[in-house]
Amino acid sequence: MEHDCPFCAVSEASEQGSLPSNTLAHIRLDGFPVSKGHLLIVPNRHAADWFDLTAAEQQAVMELIEQGKQWLEAHYQPDGYNIGMNCGAAAGQTVLHMHCHLIPRYAGDQQDPRGGVRWVIPEKADYWSGR
Repeated sequence: MEHDCPFCAVSEASEQGSLPSNTLAHIRLDGFPVSKGHLLIVPNRHAADWFDLTAAEQQAVMELIEQGKQWLEAHYQPDGYNIGMNCGAAAGQTVLHMHCHLIPRYAGDQQDPRGGVRWVIPEKADYWSGR
């Protein structure tokens, strides 16, 4: 456990009570959601990123991505999803405890959602325009 890590801190039972978990990881609501229902899948052990997880922890996270999708279907009925992890400062990681974003998407939430996660580098995102 890291003392300054917000994901190592004890979470509010009321917030996390209905969200799926397993012995190696848990799901929590994102504190700064980009859409209604934005979830984070977080390993219980403090590890910097995906590549620092054990194979068992990686499997636990993947299982919770599916369970998180089912939870979102039951609660919010999204039209699509973005799934992503930032690994390292150069990739935009600001909390150095591995976490996977499961972001529900809704028809019309963006004027043109094409390219999805490719927009992390905007000038290369719209490959379809021939730039």
